[in-house]
Amino acid sequence: MIGEIAAVRDAAWPRVASQVWEITSAEGDRYFVKVSPTPKFFAYETRAYRSAVPCLGAGHAPRLLTTAPKLLALLLTAAPGTPVPALVLTHLECRAVHRHAGVLLRRLHGDGALDAEAREEVEAQALRLAEQADKHLARAGDLVTDRDRAVVGEAVARLPEMRLLPAAYAHGDFQERNWLWSRQGRLALVDFERARHTWAVWDMVRLACGPWEGRPDLRTAFLDGYGRDLTDRERHALGCLAALDAVSGITWGTLNDPPVAERGRRTLDRLAKGERLV
Repeated sequence: MIGEIAAVRDAAWPRVASQVWEITSAEGDRYFVKVSPTPKFFAYETRAYRSAVPCLGAGHAPRLLTTAPKLLALLLTAAPGTPVPALVLTHLECRAVHRHAGVLLRRLHGDGALDAEAREEVEAQALRLAEQADKHLARAGDLVTDRDRAVVGEAVARLPEMRLLPAAYAHGDFQERNWLWSRQGRLALVDFERARHTWAVWDMVRLACGPWEGRPDLRTAFLDGYGRDLTDRERHALGCLAALDAVSGITWGTLNDPPVAERGRRTLDRLAKGERLV
């Protein structure tokens, strides 16, 4: 597919399960080879690139060239831009990035019309999250307090209400490290291994617990690009989903990615104090 290879660079995140390489051809074209950590993630990402990512438009995401299912490997073109966390941006540029992110996410989410298979995928999320929360709390031990456990328990109790939320085809890990920004004012999205049908508001959890904290102007810019505000039901649900994401981040991030664990602890603290995240 590539022809003669001139250079190979390890482009993985600094964690065990991440396997990504940047490949440069003899002609100077750049590609990425990604090996998915699990068959499920390989299936999610392959489906996303084939069925949903094209709606983002040319240059707003990598293109899938081919896959090697036995290796769980994908060959992708290189999308333009630099990961947002690696850039030093002005407040005005940050707002522009988040507005563009809102535009792209709305394209990915689509109109919310789901077939029977997609509806089943959404309905399975509540049960899956409840089971995962129990497992994470059991593993967390003294990493979380009794107050934290109460916050997570309340979130689990409200999961049945999620069936009333607007559904969408979601990115699944929508945060700044998966955004590439070009100085020409173009944004591209990467890393679709968690893309699936779920609640639209799920894609805003890690924004509300990260860059939007203390920056309501970024939230406003994002929602302006997204084309609608969150409903009251979605705002409340976001807090519940954030609690579940937080305990997951604490148990996994403590050993694998400390900033993720710290974000989780900060989120549970905000929720315990009664703070609304959006």
